[in-house]
Amino acid sequence: MRICVILEGCYPYVTGGVSTWMHQYIQAMPQHEFVIWAIGASSKDKGKFKYKLPENVVEVQEVFLNDALTKQFRKQKYHFSREEFSEFHAMINCGRPKWETLFAMCQEKRVSSLAFLTSQEYLDILVRLCEEEYPYTAFADLFHTVRSMMLPVLYLLQSEVPKADIYHSVATGYAGLLARLGSYVHHVPYMITEHGIYTREREEEIIRADWVLPAFKRFWVRFFYMLSAGAYEKASVVTSLFRRAMETQIEMGCQAEKCRYIVNGIHWERFGKIPLKKENGYVDIGAILRIAPIKDVKTMIYAFYELKQRFPRARLWICGPEDDRGYALECYNLVKQLGVEDIYFPGSVNVLEWMEKFDFTILTSISEGQPLSILESFAAGRPCVATDVGCCKELFQGMHEKDSFGPAGLCVPPMHRQAICSAMEYLCTDQEARYQMGIAGKKRVATFFRHDEMIKNYLQAYDEVFRQWQA
Repeated sequence: MRICVILEGCYPYVTGGVSTWMHQYIQAMPQHEFVIWAIGASSKDKGKFKYKLPENVVEVQEVFLNDALTKQFRKQKYHFSREEFSEFHAMINCGRPKWETLFAMCQEKRVSSLAFLTSQEYLDILVRLCEEEYPYTAFADLFHTVRSMMLPVLYLLQSEVPKADIYHSVATGYAGLLARLGSYVHHVPYMITEHGIYTREREEEIIRADWVLPAFKRFWVRFFYMLSAGAYEKASVVTSLFRRAMETQIEMGCQAEKCRYIVNGIHWERFGKIPLKKENGYVDIGAILRIAPIKDVKTMIYAFYELKQRFPRARLWICGPEDDRGYALECYNLVKQLGVEDIYFPGSVNVLEWMEKFDFTILTSISEGQPLSILESFAAGRPCVATDVGCCKELFQGMHEKDSFGPAGLCVPPMHRQAICSAMEYLCTDQEARYQMGIAGKKRVATFFRHDEMIKNYLQAYDEVFRQWQA
């Protein structure tokens, strides 16, 4: 089978998280060929892979969103049919367009982005939109907002589509749209896997974003909901990582009969052999993450600053790449401003080697799915402090009726530094609690979160997709 996996902003350019998951996923299916269709932000990253690609990766196709702004498009006059105009209008209004009509225009008729965005029809739609929904907003602001939404989408719809037997998008959004495009062009099925709920994550980012004018924040949210709805609509199967995420997908309009959840799995045997840390006079806390706003590293730093006043023998190791250079600099400066000691940033590390240095781990994200870093920590017998996002609470307490192993860590409200500090203090001062929670986590992962079981479930999903498609 030739499987095209479609990824946005992660593998093979970024390490950790979904990228690690994807790399191990491909390696675990040597019987199949994989095509990587990677969506990146900037073409300066072209070919700069952070992984040595597995031998069963037979093709890599890269597409970069900034090329939509820099590439020269042919000037072309085009007269829209009534149906095309209607679907074009629905897309600009972030409604429910018939994507196949737009696919045909971009793939078969080769209508360029410039033809769309310089047409009289486009201008007429914008004027009407401004009059009806944004009468007190400058037309120029609306013009540039809609252009920044539509140009990347139209550019992606004109992409060369790699051939595959099935398309598997590891998100909705732009990647989900390309999965549907691949299905349309080559008449094969596609499926979607969401590690986090893409649309909700974009919504959280937009609410906080300074680059989005306040008048258009709801409009941007509608835009991403439109992309997700388009991805869900024709997918054969839609998977998530836990029941609550699956229920969210259904609430957002995905048909319930398509949905199921497949939990993450890790190579337990690699982490299960890691010994407990040797006593060195400190309690060492490890944070394995990307340094990015969504991980809320600043709240972690504030909480550790308060912890040091209560428990001076604590050390914090924030391990991982700078996913957002500007945010990383803010974190480094915050450590200096607070004058807090014993916070270290070793960068990207070998998790297997570094886990041995930790007594427990911490994750203070404001959004997560089912974090691999928590599962790896549990497998190594290290309890964790984490915020109550995604399915972290279920991981700590157990997701199954058959799970009677007990708590494997402490779950606290997101962005609540006092609660995070108190949880760290508890695990710093109670060595027996750390040990017992570590045993519970180790047993839980060994029983319910094995990588080979996860791969078997995805292979079964592929089989089901093909049976449905043939029927």
